[in-house]
Amino acid sequence: MRVWILGLVMVCGAAPAFGQAHDLPSAMPEVRAGESPEARGRRLLDEMVAALGGPAWLNRGTIYREGSTAAFFRGQPTGNVTRYVENTRLASATQPTDLTRIAFKTYRGMVAPGQKKDIFHLWTADNGYEYTYKGRTELPRPQVEDYLRRRRHSIEEVIRTWIHAPGVMIVSEGTTTQDRRIVDKVTILSANNDAVTIEIDQFTHLPLERSFEWRNEQFKDHDIDEEAYSDYHVYQGVQTPMNITRYRNGDMVDQEYFSKVKYGEPMAPELFDPAKLEVK
Repeated sequence: MRVWILGLVMVCGAAPAFGQAHDLPSAMPEVRAGESPEARGRRLLDEMVAALGGPAWLNRGTIYREGSTAAFFRGQPTGNVTRYVENTRLASATQPTDLTRIAFKTYRGMVAPGQKKDIFHLWTADNGYEYTYKGRTELPRPQVEDYLRRRRHSIEEVIRTWIHAPGVMIVSEGTTTQDRRIVDKVTILSANNDAVTIEIDQFTHLPLERSFEWRNEQFKDHDIDEEAYSDYHVYQGVQTPMNITRYRNGDMVDQEYFSKVKYGEPMAPELFDPAKLEVK
């Protein structure tokens, strides 16, 4: 008799829990009848672009950002924090690739408090330069190759170029979790077997991570480059991640935090001309 009563109590106590679970939104991905993995992958990318702002995101033209970056070594912070102002002109019909100019802020000292911008980095179509009061020098080739490689695999470049290229494959790879959120994985594979994987929040449709694999010629193996996006805010109709964290083979290498973002600001071509940029 005591056993029967205990069993009844357990069943009755579980009933509300079953009801609560039934009321929770399903974590299962949306499945559409007859939709192939490629069709689903393209649909997920379309939903991502719409969530980012649709035409407002696609037609930003320029990006102005103020922020700071913290460096890491073997996943641990080095203590170096750099503040900067970044100007980017996105690729267009007359400009085949993004151009970026970064001004680093340094402290003036005790005599004249405040910060000054006396070091610049300029990223052109195929090179990177550093400008100081001493003049212009080319940045180390490994640093340039790393930057250009990440730019070629950026979400902007994937949406702008990759998905329209002949022979491209776009495949939905199902769901996984990213930072305790359920995400849809979409891989874009080019005709020359280069690939980018984007993990998209299943509920907001915003990208949470972009990753790609590349061959390290120095060590004759493959490295994985990841970029995670968080702390989204809306600026001028565009969903903007205010924190970007980069990883190399699972180790954190740097974090960027943005304090100010503007889109569509006028930016003269001279700002990105290697021959005309100088430090005053």
